[in-house]
Amino acid sequence: MRFHLDEQETDQSTERTLTRRRALEGALGVAATAVAVPALSGVASAHFPAELDIDIQPDNAENFIDLAAHDAVRVAVHPSTFRNGDGETTTFDPTEETVRYRFGSRYAVRDGNGARPIDDGEVVQLDSGHGESHDALVLEFPVDETGLDGGEETAWLYWERDDSGDHGYAGVDSVRVYGTDGPNRELLDLLRQVLDGGREE
Repeated sequence: MRFHLDEQETDQSTERTLTRRRALEGALGVAATAVAVPALSGVASAHFPAELDIDIQPDNAENFIDLAAHDAVRVAVHPSTFRNGDGETTTFDPTEETVRYRFGSRYAVRDGNGARPIDDGEVVQLDSGHGESHDALVLEFPVDETGLDGGEETAWLYWERDDSGDHGYAGVDSVRVYGTDGPNRELLDLLRQVLDGGREE
């Protein structure tokens, strides 16, 4: 009889433990959702899917940006083909679209900020590989409005579909950004001194 009671108590205890665990998992799930929602709010990333084909500092293989030495950052926007939200094949041709871009750090452009292009850009012919070429739009953005501070590994370009600025497409590319101070700046200055000394010889 005692064994039977122990068995019942064990079953009840196990059920209480499972109930508490389910409640805790549910609470954690709600908390995680609550944290995730603000991260996607504002100029939500869902409104700017990453469909643009871009090349930051196209003349520089390392996409190097010196915040102290560069007045502007060049960004090449190439044509891109993708499926839109309706599942239809769409081609984005930057040479035919309105120049309505913002460029900078992920957080700057996500929050509706970032640098606007200095002008309408320049259409240039770039090599597509295999002996083919295509027209691309090359834009320049004032570096001091990008929101870059030297700690980024990527930079983003947003194209706004209309004047509301709430919808459009995004593109991202890797960068090497050097700030105006800190270890990177000191190392860069030292490297320049070494190179300048070598040239003097």
